Amino acid sequence: MAAAIVYTAFGGPEVLTLTALDMPQPTSGHVVVRVEAAGVNPIDAKLRSGARDPAPITVRRRVGRDGAGVVTAVGEDVDGFRPGDEVVFFATPGAYASEVLVAVGRLHHRPPQVSASEGAALGIPAGTAYQSLRSLDVREGDTLLIHGGSGSVGQAAIQYAVLWGATVIATASPRRFDRIEELGATPVAYGEGLADRVRAAAPHGVTVALDAAGTDEALQVSRDLVADRGRVATIVRGADAAARGIRAFSGGSPEPLTAQQDAWRAEAVPVTLALLAVGRFSVELGPRLPLAEAAEAHRLVEAGAPGKIVLLP
Repeated sequence: MAAAIVYTAFGGPEVLTLTALDMPQPTSGHVVVRVEAAGVNPIDAKLRSGARDPAPITVRRRVGRDGAGVVTAVGEDVDGFRPGDEVVFFATPGAYASEVLVAVGRLHHRPPQVSASEGAALGIPAGTAYQSLRSLDVREGDTLLIHGGSGSVGQAAIQYAVLWGATVIATASPRRFDRIEELGATPVAYGEGLADRVRAAAPHGVTVALDAAGTDEALQVSRDLVADRGRVATIVRGADAAARGIRAFSGGSPEPLTAQQDAWRAEAVPVTLALLAVGRFSVELGPRLPLAEAAEAHRLVEAGAPGKIVLLP
């Protein structure tokens, strides 16, 4: 039998339970992966609580989408993977499990330099950051303002932008400034007077902004400092982004991603794995907990614990 985290009602972390399920069997175009690490993302907690996608629950729901592990079985029409391969997977419902069925299009080989926990940390954060910056056309010569720079998405966005030649200013609490600087950005504290602090850090102006914090302050400062509203976006406040005249990528946005944006999200994982393998990208790992402690993992992610939280089946 396989083990998986499920819930049958919306609520707090306590609704998450560990249950036994039939072992997944390989189907055409899919492989079975023994999960070594599953990434815990804020969206997982929002779905569990009913804050996102509150449709009535009629069958027990699985949790998680990102992970890493070892291929144990291969279905028909699968090329390039075989049992024993170490892999990273993304966009795969039910990642909080001991075994999971993964479509080959959502699977990549994990370089030996990359740990399972690092690989499991990539999917949603790396995909969101990479796609957002590509959509905003961040490039050499830009000055990018990132709100929420110390989170997983913010940290990924800082690193891509720096690699692409942009100057990056990132908001964070002072206790997280060292991490922001380590990644190559200039940290500024959020709170009253933010706009003036950003102006001081970017005397030549800000050309593009990405909000990963979701506060009114973040949205207003971005609107005030970036002349081209088409280069201001949020990944948190999608529901009211259009009314503010800015763009939204996820975050409850009523506008679906385009095919190109979906492609960028998928592209992010192999690109970032390659960067990790040669030491040009860094993942800050946080608490690593047993699969059975998924509820505690959700409490930590909702409390804003630093570093990427990972479950270990």
